[in-house]
Amino acid sequence: MKRAYEEHFDLTSGTRYVDVSLRGSDVLKSPILNKDTAFTRDERDDLKLSGLLPDHVDGIEAQLQRVQAQMDLKTTDLGRHVYLNSLMDRNVTLFYRYLLDNLEKMVPIIYTPTVAEASRHWSQIFRRSRGLYITPRHRGKIREVLQARYYAERPIVVVTDNERILGIGDQGAGGMGIPIGKLALYTAAAGIHPDRTIPVCLDVGTNNEELLSDPLYVGYREHRLTGDDYDSFIDEFVTALRKAHPGALLQWEDFSNRTSFTNLQRYRDVLPSFNDDIQGTAAMTVAGLIAAGRASHHSISEHRVVILGSGSAGIGIHDHIVAAMVDDGLDSIAALNRVYVLDSKGLVVDSRDDLNPEKHRIAVHASAVADWPGGPVWDLDAVVAGAKPTALIGVSGQAGAFTESVVRSAAMDIDRPVVMPMSNPTSHAEATPEEIMHWTEGRALVATGSPFPPVNYDGQVHTIGQANNVFIFPGMGLGVVASAAGKVTDGMFLAAAKALADELTASDFSAGALYPSIDRVRHVSRAVAIAVFRQAIADGVAPAVTNVEAAIDTEIWAPEYVPYRAV
Repeated sequence: MKRAYEEHFDLTSGTRYVDVSLRGSDVLKSPILNKDTAFTRDERDDLKLSGLLPDHVDGIEAQLQRVQAQMDLKTTDLGRHVYLNSLMDRNVTLFYRYLLDNLEKMVPIIYTPTVAEASRHWSQIFRRSRGLYITPRHRGKIREVLQARYYAERPIVVVTDNERILGIGDQGAGGMGIPIGKLALYTAAAGIHPDRTIPVCLDVGTNNEELLSDPLYVGYREHRLTGDDYDSFIDEFVTALRKAHPGALLQWEDFSNRTSFTNLQRYRDVLPSFNDDIQGTAAMTVAGLIAAGRASHHSISEHRVVILGSGSAGIGIHDHIVAAMVDDGLDSIAALNRVYVLDSKGLVVDSRDDLNPEKHRIAVHASAVADWPGGPVWDLDAVVAGAKPTALIGVSGQAGAFTESVVRSAAMDIDRPVVMPMSNPTSHAEATPEEIMHWTEGRALVATGSPFPPVNYDGQVHTIGQANNVFIFPGMGLGVVASAAGKVTDGMFLAAAKALADELTASDFSAGALYPSIDRVRHVSRAVAIAVFRQAIADGVAPAVTNVEAAIDTEIWAPEYVPYRAV
């Protein structure tokens, strides 16, 4: 599809400008072009906008004040989420400028935890369609759907089949809130141009009977595709994407444990792709462990880690920690036996006869735990007592799973225990930071999946770092598209984790934070992208360039109004 505008850079004046072929109300209907009241008088005349706007010409600062005034009228986070999405539908530049100016407050509104409620109520709050809803009705013409509107070259595609949305399960078409939110963070955090982002909902049906019986439900009203029908649908989508958008980066998001590993492994060599739940969360966790090691003066290979939760996130975290330990010089078997994963039946150990191939691959050897009491099936209390972990990580979705006895036992023999209740949304966290600080006498290094306020314990204020994948996936995407990498490698994720850990400052460490503050995310994403780009070259999946930083910087879009010229 033909582009309605073309961006240019004037070498003489050193300024950007945009050639616009649309006129009149069509300009105002284009979210990427619309400036609302900020169109100059010349632009109003040239683009046939006179009379279509109020007389006064605003600067973006005045518009930002107006946005804030309207936000102040909203009484719920879901209401703020709906308003901000409506703003994005109308004026992309203003939306991203407001988001960048208010990152710490607005990221939880745009994404977790509020996006969970938005997905749950998607059919009730639906206003304007954004992104692509691809259903079994589109078989044989998925490529046409993918080309239905203009997207810039080498776009970033976030796709979900809606089956496992955060911690709230199958949300059918409501899962579209996740790709939209993720891609908003790609732009806000890493400067990916909005026209380079494609949210995709693979609406293959839903098994959520409440949705199927809801007269307002906007999705495909059938039960989910399964088996060969599902696999062939996914295959057609990937094939169509490669043809419609060569060089696209595909991010798999919120697929079930049943399909997430299969899709990742089947297609990771077909096109540049990754699964954020598996690899992004894992890199984020490794970065936190590296940072914790620096705070307590030991390396990642010295950690002993207990992970509660054996879904895609838990397995991905296990694999990435083991890989990081091996990279740090530890033998692979020794590394495997320092990371313990628990599922609903207890410790994942190779003596169990009920393990699927993925769990059997990550199982600790029975000989390594033979002298622990409580076997042959060890619960969390027994594993913590036996393993004496330096780090306790929760991705189980079980609120309160980190009990006082578990946390006190984990913290018994070490000065700075790491406790990371990472389940989203907030209501599913395995423990609250305040509880953890009291149970460890203020010694714990705590990070959470959703945002929590600082904790004051015994007169000292402890910053609670958010293990938010926003510090990983936007920089990963920027590094991949800027380098034109043909594949996303495990080494690129380890490079991203190390780069993130390097971004912690002395003040972060003194406050007990394992991650930077969210308002530094653009700076962090650039550092991650540079590390990813360099690793892509080192791994042989991207061509070498002379100046990686310059190549990254040319890809970063800033939300600011630039002059328009009518063509």
